[in-house]
Amino acid sequence: MSGQATFSGQAPDADGIEAIGRATIARLPAQFAVHLGDIVFVVEEFADDETLAALGLEHPLELSGLYHGRPLGEKSSMDSGTMPDRIVLYRRAILEEWIETGVRLDDLVAHVTIHEIGHHFGLSDDDMHALEDSVPDDRGS
Repeated sequence: MSGQATFSGQAPDADGIEAIGRATIARLPAQFAVHLGDIVFVVEEFADDETLAALGLEHPLELSGLYHGRPLGEKSSMDSGTMPDRIVLYRRAILEEWIETGVRLDDLVAHVTIHEIGHHFGLSDDDMHALEDSVPDDRGS
């Protein structure tokens, strides 16, 4: 997934990052996509102090994405009335990693998006990598 970044000039805003994430979700295999309809997908600049403290992190650039919710396998009918699950991408942390690594921005956003989706499904890291490998990129590969 390495290569040159696909964006030149000014870094994309939250809408640009969200568009990449949503395009990634649209390319997921059907057996995954069908279970994502109720998830809220948002892009924020940074994780807030409360989120960082809950995760034991000191700096907002340490967190590029987060899944808020209960994995599908842990849900029950008693969950009605709870807040919807959310996937949050943190724009500034993603951009910092993009600059530091030279990984294509669309590949990086796709990686973070799929990783957080993996948490929704309760997947292991190996399963997340397999899911990521199964999603065609928008360059035809």
